[in-house]
Amino acid sequence: MSPPEPRPALARRLRALREGAGITQAQLAQALGGEKPLSVSLISSWENPDKPGTPPAHRLSAYASLFATLSAGGGTVRVLSVEQLTDEERGRHDELLEELLWLRDGRERTVDPETDVWRFPENEDVTIVCAALPLNLRKHLTYADPESADFTSLYTYADPDALIELFGHIRSVNPRHQVSFHTTEELTADHYTTHLVLLGGVDWNTVTRDVIERVDLPVRQVARDENAPTSSPGGFLVERAGGSELFPPLLDSEGHLLEDVAHFYRGVSPFNRKRTVTVCNGMYGRGTLGAVRVLTDERFRDRNQDYLRSRFGNAESFSIISRVQVVGGRGLTPDWTIEENRLHEWPEAAA
Repeated sequence: MSPPEPRPALARRLRALREGAGITQAQLAQALGGEKPLSVSLISSWENPDKPGTPPAHRLSAYASLFATLSAGGGTVRVLSVEQLTDEERGRHDELLEELLWLRDGRERTVDPETDVWRFPENEDVTIVCAALPLNLRKHLTYADPESADFTSLYTYADPDALIELFGHIRSVNPRHQVSFHTTEELTADHYTTHLVLLGGVDWNTVTRDVIERVDLPVRQVARDENAPTSSPGGFLVERAGGSELFPPLLDSEGHLLEDVAHFYRGVSPFNRKRTVTVCNGMYGRGTLGAVRVLTDERFRDRNQDYLRSRFGNAESFSIISRVQVVGGRGLTPDWTIEENRLHEWPEAAA
């Protein structure tokens, strides 16, 4: 994957920000790297207009946080997370980040087929697979009853909000492709050998279960207890050499969802080695939608794509478990450039 073309104007702007704040390249390298300081030579390359390096989006977000607050104390300069910013500081962060990304990539950003997860090779079909909504949950829905004059087939699908979001996006970036969506019950043998995109978890989506069982992935989904959702919320269980760790959703005492967890997995399809399989899954529907919107939401998708490229490079398979905050009943799009939002990543980062 080739990085975007570096921009001399960005190099000059980064240098001006640093010098205007009166900090050294060494201080900046320490602040941006935290426990693992960046090299001064890397900072210097980003500020060199003659032969500029290309900072990834998550580094530019850190620049924006730093210079939106310039939090200094005790002779140190530190970068606050976006969650720690005040509303005014977050506004400055967003404006500065937008400017830096514009200087790096240009005003008219086009989709790069080598870096866009949702761009597929020509003449290769894509099949989106949803679970069918269980009969006991749709038996009282008039629109889900085939005998009703008001029958609408989409009411029989689980995760319809994630399906609508993703189907529209994939069609828009693959206008010449055959892109279809089906419930697990509607799949034919030929569907299994296309590029598969699976929405929803192992409890209802049997194809998600079949795929997860066939791939080398240290993550499995622990189903929630529907009768005791706050005490047994389930989650995504990560197996490690020293044991395991569960990442559960967060609910209040009355069962209201405060934070879901989303799992995004991309790998080689176990049914056709020349095709891919992508899983967008959450413990609840807002987690599944969050796993989709992380790479479709126009406010976040470019920086999240950049993070994937800088973190995983050309890896055939990768996985990220992330938080999906719920505010006012709505799930918010995860920003992968914020470390606190990434609960687990696989393959593990090199030491």
